[in-house]
Amino acid sequence: MNPLDLNLRIAVRPQPVLAALKSLVLPGLGQWHNGQIDRAVWWFLAFALLSVPSVAVVALWLPPAWTAPALAAGLLLTLGVWVGSIVDAWRMARRGVAAGMEPLPGLAAGGTPVWRMAGVTLLLIVLCDLVALPLLIMAVRAHVVAPYRIPSASMAPALWPGDFIFADKRYACVGCSAPVQRGDVALFAYPNDRTMIYVKRVVALPGDRVLVRGAEVRVNGEPFSVPPAADPPAAELAAARVPPGSLPAAQRPAELDLSVPPGHVFVLGDRREASTDSRDFGAVPLQDVVGRARQVWFSWGADGVRWERLGHVVR
Repeated sequence: MNPLDLNLRIAVRPQPVLAALKSLVLPGLGQWHNGQIDRAVWWFLAFALLSVPSVAVVALWLPPAWTAPALAAGLLLTLGVWVGSIVDAWRMARRGVAAGMEPLPGLAAGGTPVWRMAGVTLLLIVLCDLVALPLLIMAVRAHVVAPYRIPSASMAPALWPGDFIFADKRYACVGCSAPVQRGDVALFAYPNDRTMIYVKRVVALPGDRVLVRGAEVRVNGEPFSVPPAADPPAAELAAARVPPGSLPAAQRPAELDLSVPPGHVFVLGDRREASTDSRDFGAVPLQDVVGRARQVWFSWGADGVRWERLGHVVR
């Protein structure tokens, strides 16, 4: 045996517990510790792709009835990959596979392989946990799909307080295949506090004539109505908070008649008496529309989980 090979084998002797602990911190890191670089990359990619992009698949392409079981299956698979990475790192180290793998070139002082140095391990954790995964999550949330929680009853009965929804972000943007249409339940930046995201129904498009007289809404002379849906329990409606900035009915004009400016949309809450909408802050610029409510993936109310709401398509 070549003396250099012998020195490497001695330097990279198996450390099963340390390898397992590293994969506990970051899937694939234990394989990296063992010197199995390719194996480490595949474990990390499997974890990253299951934990983030798979949610987009569930939210946008699977039938609504599959939402809850698909999310549960995705969570179990992600946990399975994480645990599998830990077990694999421990088993490979126990078998001494690391001693026979092709090491990275160069050894640190004292014969420690470069890939096992504390600084290299810390750098990998930072790059993967604090850079790669957050960037992947941000890209998916910004351009594909994002989750939101509904805090108020302003969009009841379409959305209940306590609903957790997926919003399609491929909407109202340059090159997007889904333009804004009347009747869409859209998410947008609240004009008076752009750190807040509001969800309302698009009633009128640029150039439309809108008449709001009490509960009556007309667009271009035609009555506007929302799709029928089941109302949430009265107790939950009473307990739901009114969105900040909402004007009392007595302070609003009895009649509102206007034309929607170019590049804007007019939005209203389905539950008009408890909604802050275009009656309060005017028409919303299309550039501030950030997504369209797609479906409810989880819902929690006064009595616990609302199982009947899971997978509910927002209309």
